[in-house]
Amino acid sequence: MKQNSSRQMPRKSIVLAASAALTMLPLLAHPDVADARAGGGFSMGSRGSRTYSAPAPSQTAPFGATPFQRTMTPRPQPTPGYGARAPFGGGAMAMAQPRRPFMSGFMGGLIGAGLFGMMFGHGMFGSGMGGSGFLGLLIQLALVFFIVRWAIRRFAGNRANGGNAAPFGMQGPAGGSVPQGGQQPVGVAITAADYQAFQQALINIQTAWSQQNVVAMQHMATPEMVSYFSSQLNDLASRGARNVVSDIRFERGDLVESWRENGFDYATVAMQYSMIDITTDMTGRVIEGDPANRTTVTELWTFVRSAGTGTWLLSAIQQTPRR
Repeated sequence: MKQNSSRQMPRKSIVLAASAALTMLPLLAHPDVADARAGGGFSMGSRGSRTYSAPAPSQTAPFGATPFQRTMTPRPQPTPGYGARAPFGGGAMAMAQPRRPFMSGFMGGLIGAGLFGMMFGHGMFGSGMGGSGFLGLLIQLALVFFIVRWAIRRFAGNRANGGNAAPFGMQGPAGGSVPQGGQQPVGVAITAADYQAFQQALINIQTAWSQQNVVAMQHMATPEMVSYFSSQLNDLASRGARNVVSDIRFERGDLVESWRENGFDYATVAMQYSMIDITTDMTGRVIEGDPANRTTVTELWTFVRSAGTGTWLLSAIQQTPRR
């Protein structure tokens, strides 16, 4: 009897260990549970015509934001008009090395004419400027070098003086340059009441998320964002998990950019906030996070409303690059 009972104990231990492993398997298969807050770990939503443009850096988010992983905005054709911003990671090398068709043609014609003259024994500029022998050839090559260098400087200077291009993500108002002090020029005036509305929306949306109250979210966010929130909540529920965010504290924030298009006002703000962020199973047991320690995150939230009136609705959440 003792031998049988001793043999049964290891078997029971193995069965219990296997059951625990199977319970945790769905969570291990989804490593983003640690970022299970509303929108956590993903950049999703839409920013109107600026969906595929990188937001400007700010003091709260100096490294900008990551591109959208989920959006319903169709990608525009790769033919940006005058003054359009470059999309995320698009054409950086091409922008850094602009082509100069006039200079290419000028240099090609000059060198071609010189080689033609040399082939027929007239030197690079013909017999009128020639010189003969190897010394004459060196003199002519030196003249070509100085002429080409002068032409490049001349046209490069005209190109620089012909426009007031601001650095990427720091576009100034039409006809002007970026103001000093690091402030971002805006197209729509954002008031103190608007900033308060953004902070309150942050708290209200995270609270509705923790309560799994999709109906409440419909009054705070665009239908696109509500669909993403609902999908995230369903995904958590399918894994037997629930995310609870509590004691949300707004730490700091600043306006990244604001603009008006197609009868709507947009505002993208960088917000840093802290909270207690835990994930539990359906019995209330904590399986991710620490209820005793706060988590601090920085995200870019974009809000939209009817031009000049109406309530701000959340239209996008973007994560900041992890450095």
